[in-house]
Parts: sequence; structure tokens; C-alpha cells
Amino acid sequence: MDWDNLGFGLIRTDYMYSMKCSSEGSFQQGRLRTKAYRKEDGRILLFRPDQNGVRMRIGAERLCMPSPSVDQFVDAVKQTVLANRRWVPPCEKGSLYIRPLLIGTGPILGLAPSPEYTFLVYASPVGNYFKEGLAPLSLYVEDEFDRASRGGTGFVKTISNYSPVLKALNRAKNRGFSDVLYLDSVNKRCVEEASACNVFTVKGNLVSTPATKGTILSGVTRRSIIEIARDHGYKVITYGLSL
Repeated sequence: MDWDNLGFGLIRTDYMYSMKCSSEGSFQQGRLRTKAYRKEDGRILLFRPDQNGVRMRIGAERLCMPSPSVDQFVDAVKQTVLANRRWVPPCEKGSLYIRPLLIGTGPILGLAPSPEYTFLVYASPVGNYFKEGLAPLSLYVEDEFDRASRGGTGFVKTISNYSPVLKALNRAKNRGFSDVLYLDSVNKRCVEEASACNVFTVKGNLVSTPATKGTILSGVTRRSIIEIARDHGYKVITYGLSL
């Protein structure tokens, strides 16, 4: 494996975790089928998997889906990482991207909750999300398409918040930009999010990020940055960041 040239793309690994649940039941013990980081000493660390489990439960409730418990979620992530530990890149060469997925898999035709659901966890070694790495990015301010709107699902992690950005993202990349910066859907003035991440600005000792008011995902990384910034003496404010 060429760890020095690891991009952000899917690489087939050895195992995937899977468990099922009926619409009126609960998830049982899963099984393994045919973003963890490695430290200098070889240990593998997970980044707040419990908080990701909480986030899945919030999203599942919004979408009328049953969800694994936080303990089940964390256990599934740990099992997936351990089963694929040979795919965890060396320290500072990348990470093992862990993708939990909750989908309706029961037979249904009409508009109604599925009679059965499947919870999956799979993983892939990845490098930086952007090809520029940690270098500055160029963002295209989108004033035509919206990512989310009030009353919708912008505050939860669901595919309906990501598939609609593809057209705008492709257009921005064709124009030479790295990503898209979305504005509020009402006035087109306040910054909300990029295609798949939260946005922060830093000026001196002040760190600012848009407030979460139903259209922005309260991401685990977002919350962590706010906590770390405050621990290091920065003043953090959340408000409507206008252009």
C-alpha cells in the first residue's frame, strides 16, 4: 500500500459490520461480513465515536427510523476497526475513514417507514479530503442553489443534505474552485456551510462560526473545535455570519 500517495477515495477493505432491525423491534447483536488514527507507538485511536452515535440517533428520530443504541454503535465501530486494523495508515500518513450507514431495506412501495432497517459500518484508508491538503482553499459563494432550509433536515446527517449539493459542487470545481460556500436560503446573505463541513473564521483571538438554527449540522468536529479553541483562550461566538 502506497501510504505516501493516499487520496480520499474508497479502497476495499476486509470486513463490514452489519445488523438488522424490524420497524417495531430493536437492533440485536451484529456480525462481521466477508476515522481511526494510528499513534506513533502503534496504538489506534477513535475520534469521539459515542458522539457520532448520539448524532445518528437524533437523525434517525427525525426520519422515523429505529436506531442502534450508542453502546451498539460504538461497539460496531470498534469491531470494524479491529477487523480492518491492517488498513489503518501509519502515523501522519492518513486515517481509516469509518462510514456508519442506516438504511431502510424492507419491501415497501408507498411513502411510509420501511418495515426493516439495516445498520452497516464499513471503512477505508484515506488521505486528506481536499487535494490541497492543509493549503488554503478557494470557495465559490453559491447564490442560486440552497443546501438546506428552515423546517427541513439540515440539522441532521442524512443523504438528503448531500445529494443536492452535487450539481453546485461540480459547477464550482469546473470553474477552478475547491468547494462551495452556501448562504441562508431566505436572504442569501448569511454564511451557513460548505458542501460537507462546517465553516469557521479566525481573526486575532476571535473564532466565529454560524449558529445552528435548524439548517446547519451541529457536527462533532465543530463542537470539538469550539471546545479546544476555548480551552486555548480563544473567544468563540456563534451568530449569523454575513458576507
